[in-house]
Amino acid sequence: MFVLAEFEDNVRIRPWMFQRKLNDAIADELNRKLANKVYHNVGLCIALHDITNIEDSYIFPGDGSSHTKVVFRFIVFRPFVEEIIVGKIRSCSADGVHVTLGFFEDIIIPPHKLQHPSRFDQTEQAWVWEYDTGDGEKHDLFMDAGESIRFRVVNETFVETSPVSPAINTEAIEKSEATLTSPYTLGAAIDEPGLGLLTWWENT
Repeated sequence: MFVLAEFEDNVRIRPWMFQRKLNDAIADELNRKLANKVYHNVGLCIALHDITNIEDSYIFPGDGSSHTKVVFRFIVFRPFVEEIIVGKIRSCSADGVHVTLGFFEDIIIPPHKLQHPSRFDQTEQAWVWEYDTGDGEKHDLFMDAGESIRFRVVNETFVETSPVSPAINTEAIEKSEATLTSPYTLGAAIDEPGLGLLTWWENT
């Protein structure tokens, strides 16, 4: 689920941070710059793990800050395809079941990857597995928000996103928010025995 990714960057340390140890100042700046941000084709950066190399620092004319080239490793959230993870249902919609891990919420289980047969209940706003009891009857198993769910990662999608230009009115703001795309999304599945709500398999 978590991996170490190596990066190289030039870190700018502002003058008021010179009183601190260089390693500490660099670490804080790297965490400020990368933590909780998606790095394209790498994953969601969580926290700095270590700094493996620090080169000489330079101060350029007209800029009182120091500039230091560093090589470092960051803890990154990027589960591998086929990995099985437990999360919680955030919400349900006609598009599928939306799952959260607490620190990451862009996980979607599309309708064709749910247990079969399943239907979307508009009234309850929840997906329902029509479980065959084996005696010709069906028992409705609801996938309610807040329930713990075990799923398999089946794909990942990275999207390059650009900053949204300042909106000049409410309508423009709403339109911009509607078109926002997550930079990193996981596709998941629960269409096999053992996957789905944890309560479904407690006694098996």
